[in-house]
Amino acid sequence: MVARLVFRALQAALVAGVLLGQAHPVAAQDRVTLGFGRLFSNDALIDGRDRWRSGSYSLSLLRGDRRIGEDWQGRLPVEPGAIIEYRLRNEIISPFEGGLSGPRDRTDRPYVGALSFGLHTHYALGATEVGLGLDLIATGPQTRVSAVQEAFHEYFGFQPVRGTDTQIGNGVHPAVTLALTRPLRLSDRVTLRPFVEAQAGVEDMLRVGGDLVIGTIGHHDLWLRDVTTGQPYRGIRAPQEGLALVIGADLAQVGGSLYLPEARGYAAEPRRARARAGIHWQTGPRASFFYGLTWLSPEFVGQPEGQTVGSLTLDFNF
Repeated sequence: MVARLVFRALQAALVAGVLLGQAHPVAAQDRVTLGFGRLFSNDALIDGRDRWRSGSYSLSLLRGDRRIGEDWQGRLPVEPGAIIEYRLRNEIISPFEGGLSGPRDRTDRPYVGALSFGLHTHYALGATEVGLGLDLIATGPQTRVSAVQEAFHEYFGFQPVRGTDTQIGNGVHPAVTLALTRPLRLSDRVTLRPFVEAQAGVEDMLRVGGDLVIGTIGHHDLWLRDVTTGQPYRGIRAPQEGLALVIGADLAQVGGSLYLPEARGYAAEPRRARARAGIHWQTGPRASFFYGLTWLSPEFVGQPEGQTVGSLTLDFNF
């Protein structure tokens, strides 16, 4: 009970912070596009078993004061709202027949089809990078996510989609996120990025972790973080070419999950762990590539094992 109250207090504070950040006085004509970030994740990119955290796609558009983009060297502004990230995201969470742990008339976890739109702001608090965001997440058949997946599977002759008739119901849910990252430059080619992150909404959790960036790029970029995998993806990029290996891990304390409703007999694991690695390759100002792997620990009581998903980004802008 105390944990839930803390999460709700955090939610109210973050909503207020996001609204205040939006009030940053930058004239419309002075706002320009600073960068794009995108990440596609799917278990088909590694084990192809179409289960649990089955697939997601994130698209981020970053806008801000043109003076920020004219001389971007990785230094965030100190004012909330000077950089605004518009984030679109969808996700499919699928039950798995081989993971059934209860009565045979129910799936091992509910099907989730989710679409979200969010506003996030990124700024500096001393040497700490702050990410503060508010998302509205739509769930249920109203999103048409399950219908599209069913049609896709039928057209290509894949196995039928499981659990859509008992999926999480229609709703629109607010979610807030606060992330604090303290980059530590260990050498010209190595940066350690420890972070702490709190989120409240469809899933309440407090997470602690870090990522190590090794290579010739990525040390002056604005990094964004994927919700499901935790993979860092690049939003605003410094004008550099080369390779970077990113290795990371984190551990979360879970306060609750709308995706695992207790009223239907499901129970979220109280802790979740993630471990990840990926390669970023920048071949020119308009061409880049990323591929990564993420191991996710079991998320619900009765899940027999963790899972590994792949993530991919291809950018070719001509």
